[in-house]
Amino acid sequence: MQKEIDLIIPPENIFNYEFIRNAAAKETRTNIEEITRVSIIKRSVDARRKNPVYRIKAVVFINENPAEETVNFDFKNVEKGKRVIIVGFGPAGMFAALRFFELGIKPIILERGKDVRSRRRDLRAIQQFGIVNPDSNYCFGEGGAGTYSDGKLYTRSTKRGDVKRILNLLVYHGAQSEILIDSHPHIGSNILPKVVSNIRETILKHGGEIHFNSRVTDFIIENSRIGGVIVNDEKEYIAEAVILAVGHSARDIYYLLDKKGILIESKPFALGVRIEHPQNLIDSIQYHSKKRHPNLPAASYSIACQVDDKGVYSFCMCPGGIIVPASTAPGELVLNGMSLSRRDSPFANSGLVVAVDEKDWEEYKKAGVFAGLEFQKSIEIAAFESGGKNQKAPAQRVIDFLKGRSSDSLPPTSYIPGAVSYDLNELFPERIKKSLREALLIFNKKMPGFISAEAQILAAETRTSSPVRIPRDRTTFRHLQIEGLYPAGEGAGYAGGIVSAAIDGEKIAEAIAGYLM
Repeated sequence: MQKEIDLIIPPENIFNYEFIRNAAAKETRTNIEEITRVSIIKRSVDARRKNPVYRIKAVVFINENPAEETVNFDFKNVEKGKRVIIVGFGPAGMFAALRFFELGIKPIILERGKDVRSRRRDLRAIQQFGIVNPDSNYCFGEGGAGTYSDGKLYTRSTKRGDVKRILNLLVYHGAQSEILIDSHPHIGSNILPKVVSNIRETILKHGGEIHFNSRVTDFIIENSRIGGVIVNDEKEYIAEAVILAVGHSARDIYYLLDKKGILIESKPFALGVRIEHPQNLIDSIQYHSKKRHPNLPAASYSIACQVDDKGVYSFCMCPGGIIVPASTAPGELVLNGMSLSRRDSPFANSGLVVAVDEKDWEEYKKAGVFAGLEFQKSIEIAAFESGGKNQKAPAQRVIDFLKGRSSDSLPPTSYIPGAVSYDLNELFPERIKKSLREALLIFNKKMPGFISAEAQILAAETRTSSPVRIPRDRTTFRHLQIEGLYPAGEGAGYAGGIVSAAIDGEKIAEAIAGYLM
């Protein structure tokens, strides 16, 4: 017999199986000798009470030996299969490719950046020397932006597709099995590169192709149908369909689409700052204690409010993490956050961003569909110049930002290139800085201590999502004008994060299979 139960477990016993087994026996009113296994299927921290606890959902097996669960994927060899080009090797592109093997279609992947190992040299160059490689950085390269930014896997997109399948594919390729049960799963930037490498090996093993250092520079289009692409201005790749899974920072692709007369649209996005606190401060706020129990994870937060007509919210919160330079071109400064699997940095950081739309980029309306993108670029260029033109970040204590004055000194930061004091009120338009100031006061009421002398903001967090959408049909997923062209993932404006992008990639693969077969 099996019973599904809910249990409350104190942190000191969350890894004590016998304690959990005894608790299950009590909950099911069963003799402990009759319980053959307790399998945890969901685990979360409940910090609403004074003493935080774990809440777990478990299946209790009574006088029954459960069969071992195995998850297998029917990856076929596709050497002679129909061919589909995938532009971009981030989550959308990767998971589209994996799904193609189950559908008997050969993926040809073109990635402008490098493999994960080679990519590390360019990350070191931007961190230590301020040198930005436009094709290999924190956004571009094998695995996309997610590879080196924590690997958060929680999503609100559960209605879009099978989240558990995506998580199982990641575990199959080397991710820790805990991601299957944690309510806020993440992998960590120290483990993700190996997972990404393993996915690459699966693709190559089953007959797929992966070409690095391959920037798409043109499309081969005839009679409103795409037949292939041109790479690095010289080499042609021909296929029955093309997936554009380019990520939210591939501005050259947007410009190319517009140049070719292929429909794209501007869309709202969000921008603002990275806010950083000591992790022990966030722990004390969230866990109501000066010292976090070692079995509790580094505390996180998710906060949002409305200021006038603008949404302001935390974005990509990284407990126990670091801030990194995510610039994709010289002369700009873009920040992002990442953390390792243990999340053991002494800092907590998060994007703190304001929703922006055409009202905010009114002065750039002459740029047409690129008005929002030009506004985004203007903030990034201003941040670069304010920081000293070398990837150092302009920064300010939160208390000084609220008072409209530069900080005489800055607290320690995780940001390796370093920070310089600058009044960020000078960086943002009035509507945005007003929204940030008022939101900070609201957030401090929700989390007393959020505003403190130790809290600082660094600029600029601008790549929350793409400022451009590549429109597609809701049913076929094809571009509205070009047959055989399939926009996918964050870069097309249809996803936000690893899991939702992966789900989108799979749906695109299935749509293409129906189209080709």
